[in-house]
Amino acid sequence: IHVEYSGQAITPDTAIRGLSSQRTPSPEPTSRPLTATSQSPPSDHLSPLSIQSPLSAQSPHKPADPTHEKFHMALGAATIDLALLQKLSWTGIPREYRAITWQLLMGYLPLASTRRAGTLQRKRKEYGDWVRQTFARGEDALDRVLWRQIQVDVPRTSPGSPVFQNPRVQRCLERILYAWAARHPASGYVQGINDLLTPFVYVFLEAECNGDTTALDRADLDAIDDAQMDGVEADSFWSLSKLLDGIQDNYTHAQPGIQRQIVKLKDLVTRVDHTLAAHLQSEGVEFVQFAFRWINCLLMRELRLASIIRMWDTYLAEPNGFAMFHIYVCAAMLLKWSAQLRAMDFQQIMLFLQQPPALQWATEDVELLLSEAYMLKCLYHDAPRHLHKN
Repeated sequence: IHVEYSGQAITPDTAIRGLSSQRTPSPEPTSRPLTATSQSPPSDHLSPLSIQSPLSAQSPHKPADPTHEKFHMALGAATIDLALLQKLSWTGIPREYRAITWQLLMGYLPLASTRRAGTLQRKRKEYGDWVRQTFARGEDALDRVLWRQIQVDVPRTSPGSPVFQNPRVQRCLERILYAWAARHPASGYVQGINDLLTPFVYVFLEAECNGDTTALDRADLDAIDDAQMDGVEADSFWSLSKLLDGIQDNYTHAQPGIQRQIVKLKDLVTRVDHTLAAHLQSEGVEFVQFAFRWINCLLMRELRLASIIRMWDTYLAEPNGFAMFHIYVCAAMLLKWSAQLRAMDFQQIMLFLQQPPALQWATEDVELLLSEAYMLKCLYHDAPRHLHKN
């Protein structure tokens, strides 16, 4: 079976009928000058509870936009309906609701509103206490090899984004990565984990702007005080931990999780587009040569941060989104360029796949890719082998 796609993007509810009317713009990180700010470790007291009520984040009147109104009502419930929140999030989360929605979908915050404040304060305090104790004796007391590797990688993280070139943000990234590696000795720090941290930091910084992204777009982080930054850092650490808990074997010795996913990706592409798979094989192209980075960094080197954030809205709404569904996204991306790839030789293919033309994609392009991935999942997930065409 060879599946071809046309038309509009498809959501789980409209897999046959076309694109849902619910669509939300993604944030657009921009490049502006930035100001260096404090580089000190978290203060003795983590930030006061800064997670806003979904209702207080809006004007006193109900949102006029249907998508905003649905999130407004869903997040205002005494106990969140997780299935409903996942359904709403699949087609994109409005910017002002994204931080709390991600934290709920990740399982970082409880669904019961009465437990949320206490959980947030406790988790922030736990992280803050650990950081203060670890860094109290200075950098000389740290694992020097690990700390040096992190310090080398952090400046290379999102080099085109002024937010992640801000020294204050970079210090946060360093502490988060060191804390995660120290608490997970079986895997430790692996290059690529630094990339996975950036969407959380950006989204949670954005939330501290109270829905107004002007300051963040300017990378004017002096407007965010130390208490708020401490909260962003702690929330980002716990969210990264939740994410990596689901794909940790991607980062253990020999990275067996990635190896298994590459095999699944190759099998899927062979079943969907045997001609493309045969051409890649005839040219000596191994899937590991391009797919390793696609899986290790979750396409963060191939897409803009705004596109990744929109993609993660859907990943968080999908069961096992960062592992299983991501393979369908990678397959859909490869199949999108099937005609071009089949006309290329080995060198041309490798150059193309190492720098695919996806950095300029608009939100609609990302949503179409997600919809094509969903169609592949519907057709091929747990499908019998007789669907394979020789």
